[in-house]
Amino acid sequence: MVLKMDVTELHDEENLQVQMQDRWENYGSLDGKNMTLTYIFHSCFVLETEKSILIFDYWLDPNGVVPTFLKREKPVYVFSSHFHEDHFNSVIFEWRKLRNGITYILSKDIYKHRRTSKEAGDVWLAKGGTWSDGTISVWALGSTDSGVSWIVETEGKRIFHAGDLNNWYAKFLPEAKPGQTIYSEEFDEEIDPIAHEKQYLGELKDIRKITDSFDVVMFPIDGRIGNGYTLGGRQFIERFKVGLFVPMHFAASGFESSWRMKEFTDKKGIPFWEISRTNASIDISRALRSISDSDL
Repeated sequence: MVLKMDVTELHDEENLQVQMQDRWENYGSLDGKNMTLTYIFHSCFVLETEKSILIFDYWLDPNGVVPTFLKREKPVYVFSSHFHEDHFNSVIFEWRKLRNGITYILSKDIYKHRRTSKEAGDVWLAKGGTWSDGTISVWALGSTDSGVSWIVETEGKRIFHAGDLNNWYAKFLPEAKPGQTIYSEEFDEEIDPIAHEKQYLGELKDIRKITDSFDVVMFPIDGRIGNGYTLGGRQFIERFKVGLFVPMHFAASGFESSWRMKEFTDKKGIPFWEISRTNASIDISRALRSISDSDL
């Protein structure tokens, strides 16, 4: 979801947060011995497993971290959930000049909006599409904005990256009336919050047709959308068993704004990653060991 954002103001807050530690963060060497997740920026994460590296929704890399992962002698899978500039950057194709063994798994709306050529991607998926190469298996699910959300299974773990799937208009639900639209200054458009929420819950229902549990969920918790900005996340964890909840899409609203979701994950006994800086990493295996297998 594209909202008004001034990226020039983001780095000051990152510097203020750099001393803040989360109990699960691991700032050590990511040598592949454990499954680790690294926060790059906004909705971009790098998941490193023993056998591969997965990069989700690259936009910006303030700390220049991604090239380090590209040097690993493992296959790399690059995902882009849709064409919006904060989820897709064509610079990802420059990585081919640095190494072989990169597979680009992209939402079809990216080439339909002419953000790149169809030849640039290796795998193009829309909602309902699937792909597997023996190392990872991928399902493309729906979104309430553009493109898709992703389910990825690899090395015994099931990962969900929401892209721009969310209940974006939750702020307007208290005053909404069925069949009527409301003008949103934030989104600069006429919106129908009730219809949008119905669409969102329908997308969750479709995901449940595939699975009702995830080891790791990366989901938008974006304070810019106003009151109720955690509603989409709350509705998600009400419908799915989640091993670790990871907030994203908060680059403009700030790290602490995303921590608001922790109150609700705590009530359900779901570990929550309080991301406090770019280039922070979490040991997925260690986080998941904090709950029993029977809880998933």
